[in-house]
Amino acid sequence: MNHEQKPSNRFSAANIALYGFLAIAAFYLITEHRAHLLGWLPWLLILACPLLHVFMHGKHGGHGGHGDDESSSSSPPGQSPHQH
Repeated sequence: MNHEQKPSNRFSAANIALYGFLAIAAFYLITEHRAHLLGWLPWLLILACPLLHVFMHGKHGGHGGHGDDESSSSSPPGQSPHQH
């Protein structure tokens, strides 16, 4: 009992026809709806700003801790406040 299956051929006649129909459908979908896609583009960029702000500030701890004004006044001159 040999149950070996032939590997599927990506380039069979049916698959080539399917790829052709998908390419034609994608072409017409993009060309007919280009105005809709480009009309939403500025709004999508504006909506992306808060997300980028949240994710970019996550790497350095948010808005707090940018300046060490309070701790620098208590440290001796010439020594950074983080050196002990």
